Amino acid sequence: MNQEDSHLLLPVDSAWLALERPENPMTITVMMRVEGLTESRLRAFLDTYWLAWARFRYLPVRRAPGWWWQEDTVFDLRHHLKVAPEPFTNIELQQWVSARLNQPLPPYRPLWKFWLAPHAEGGAALILRMHHCYADGLSLLSVFERICPPSPRQLPAIYGGPEQADLQRWTMAAGSWLKDLIGEEVAAASGSRSGNAGGETEGMSGSLESAGRVLERVAHSGLKLVNEVSQFLVEPEDSPSALKRPLLGRRQCCWSAPVALDRFQQIATTTGVTINDVLLSCVAAAVRKQLAAGQSDLDEAVLHAAVPVDIRSQLPAGIKPDPGALGNCFGTVFVPLPVDGASPLERLYRIKHETRRLKKSWQPGIAWGLTASASLVPEPWRQPVADVFYRKASAVVSNVPGSREERYLAGCRITEQMFWVPQAGDIGLGVSIVSYAGQVQFGIVADEAVLDSPSQFLADCLEELHAFSGS
Repeated sequence: MNQEDSHLLLPVDSAWLALERPENPMTITVMMRVEGLTESRLRAFLDTYWLAWARFRYLPVRRAPGWWWQEDTVFDLRHHLKVAPEPFTNIELQQWVSARLNQPLPPYRPLWKFWLAPHAEGGAALILRMHHCYADGLSLLSVFERICPPSPRQLPAIYGGPEQADLQRWTMAAGSWLKDLIGEEVAAASGSRSGNAGGETEGMSGSLESAGRVLERVAHSGLKLVNEVSQFLVEPEDSPSALKRPLLGRRQCCWSAPVALDRFQQIATTTGVTINDVLLSCVAAAVRKQLAAGQSDLDEAVLHAAVPVDIRSQLPAGIKPDPGALGNCFGTVFVPLPVDGASPLERLYRIKHETRRLKKSWQPGIAWGLTASASLVPEPWRQPVADVFYRKASAVVSNVPGSREERYLAGCRITEQMFWVPQAGDIGLGVSIVSYAGQVQFGIVADEAVLDSPSQFLADCLEELHAFSGS
C-alpha cells in the first residue's frame, strides 16, 4: 500500500463505520432547491470546487491496524452524479427523495453521491448522500458556505484541502485535553506511544492502541467524571413504544415549507427560552401524540431525544479542526422529553430546565469519548458500549444553523436547504431543523417500523409551533 495515497482515519471518523448496521446506515442526506441548476453547470461546479477537497476522492478501507482513507485511483465523477429528468410534483419529489435514502452507496467507491432533479416543481432539487465518516452536518455546511458565495457574480475565494489527518498528533492532543478535563490518571492510559507522524504501520498501530486506551479510560474511569457517568448510567432506558420497534431498514422522509426564523425568535424571547428549546418542545408534542395514539401510559413513559452538540469551541489545538475542514466534532446529550406535560408551556419550560442542566454537565464530552472509541475497542465490547447510549433514546433531534444570507451554487440561487440526520443503534426516528437565510425548515426521516406517516408527525410538530404563536 502506498503511504502517499493513504491516511489513517481519526477515531472520531472511523467510529461511524464501526456503528454501521445494515438496517440503519450512517449516512447524512442533504437537499437543496436551486433555481435553474442544470447538469452541465453542476458537473463543472463539482469538478472544480467539490473535488478540491481530497477526501472526496478517497474511500474508507479496513486494514490493520484500523480504517484507512484509500485514494480511488479510477475515480470518475460520473459514478457520483445522476440526473433524473422527470418533472416531479412535490408529492412525487418526496417519494423520490425517500427512495434515494434507501439506496445503498457502493462500498468500492467513495461513499457519497449527488442526484439532480432539474425539472422538479418549485425549482431544481439537488440531493447529496454521504457517509458520516466523511463529515458531520456542521463541517458539511461549512464546505457549502465556502463554495457557495453570497452573490452569483462572486467566485469562492477559499476552498479545498488535502487529506492529511495526523493520528499521533490527534491522539497526543486528545490525551492531554482529557488529562486536564478528568485528572492525572488519564495520563497513564495514554502513557506509551510509538511511531511517528509519518511512520510505519507498527507505529500507527501503537498510536491506535494508545488512542483506544485513552478513550476507553474516559468511558469507564471514575475520577471527576464518576458522578456524571453514574447519573447517565442509572438514567432509565426509554419505555417500550412504537418508536422502539425492531427496524425494517426502509425509511421515508418529508419536510416542511419554510417558516420564518423571526417566529421562533419571538417565541423564545417572550418565554425566556432558546430557539432550540422551542424546537425540542415541538418534537415532544409530536411524540406525545404518537404515544397517545398507541394508547401508551403517558404518566409513566420515559423518552429521550439524542441531541448532537458541537464541541469545537471546547477543543484545543491538535483536535480542533481548522475552518472548512472535514470530519466529526460533536458530543451528544440525551434530553428527556416531557411527553406527560399537559400544555405547550409546561413542556417548553421542562425542556428549558433539562437543557440548562445538560449544558452544565460533561455528558457531551463523555459521549464524544465513547463514540470515538467505537472503532478502537474490541469487537465484543462494541455493541454493549453503543447500547449504553442508543437504548436511552427514541429519536435523534439535530439543529444545524445554516447561512444567514442567501447563497449561490454554480451561479444559481439556493432557495431552500434541508438535511436528514442518521440514527445510530436501534433508533428509527430522526428530526432535523435547519435555518437558512432567515427561514427554518423541519425534516423528518423514519423507519417504516416506527412511523407509518412521517408527514403526520411533521404536522404535529408544526401544530405545537402554532400553539405558541397563537396563529
